Amino acid sequence: MGLAQRRCPPLTRGEIEAWRDRTFRRLPHLKVRGEQTALRFVNDVGFCFTLSDFGLPVASLYVAVCGRRHPRWPKHTHHDPEIGLTWDLKDRLPAKRLTYYGKLIKGKPTLVSLRLFPAFYSLIRDGKGSGDYIVDYRQGRMSRGAVTILEALHEASPLATPELRKAVTMRESDRTAEFDRAMAELQRGLWIVKVEEVYDPDFYYRWDLLDNWLPEEVQASLDLPREEALGHLVATYLRSAATSQARFLAGLFGLAAGDVEAALKALEAAGRIRRDQRIQRLPGSWVVWTADQRIRKA
Repeated sequence: MGLAQRRCPPLTRGEIEAWRDRTFRRLPHLKVRGEQTALRFVNDVGFCFTLSDFGLPVASLYVAVCGRRHPRWPKHTHHDPEIGLTWDLKDRLPAKRLTYYGKLIKGKPTLVSLRLFPAFYSLIRDGKGSGDYIVDYRQGRMSRGAVTILEALHEASPLATPELRKAVTMRESDRTAEFDRAMAELQRGLWIVKVEEVYDPDFYYRWDLLDNWLPEEVQASLDLPREEALGHLVATYLRSAATSQARFLAGLFGLAAGDVEAALKALEAAGRIRRDQRIQRLPGSWVVWTADQRIRKA
């Protein structure tokens, strides 16, 4: 039986944080120590930020590497072993095509499990093929700079950042901000993906069309109904975070309130969550995960 029975006393913040200590790997014996444990962590939580949690109740690779709840940011990051390991892992996992990496959640650097990625792709791309960007542009949903970059990558990819900036005539310093905005726009829309970080002799990224880089995951998204993708994202987050509110979920995933409500109704009907729950000393009603395991100890 799950934790949040309606007649049970309300959850405490301590119980919620204890749950997250386990799922977010904020305990020394659960900490991420290398590539295998990092991949297991990303697959378990579904998605995570990389070098910070940005003050949000979202898993963070750096926190998991530290194995403690509130690690202090070191003064000398270049010599810090936990920063070094985190940086290495956030480069290595995507480079080996073991995870997706991009500015996906709240515009922040995010690692995503390839098992969960089709759900993101289904919602964000909404069935658009790699050549459908021109429709978005004509309907005012894509900037001209983004279109120019996509056309360059369609003609030749992958391309390193200097090569890409040259191809779209944005090499001048006064066009850097325009280029960066367009690249961020294309990452949020899941049109492009960073496939490599190169450090020798100069530092730069290499970019490709996402459809080229993850063809199997893109194909899987085509068979995923929107309602199922919504439910999968919301359930994955609640399973690791234990509890949340509908408004936060909408903001986290960039969803309409109606979409979140529909997903929560379906999850409640399946017995995986309970809604309208109370948490001690916190205002409002909360959604609580009740499937699989209990949050409150027996």
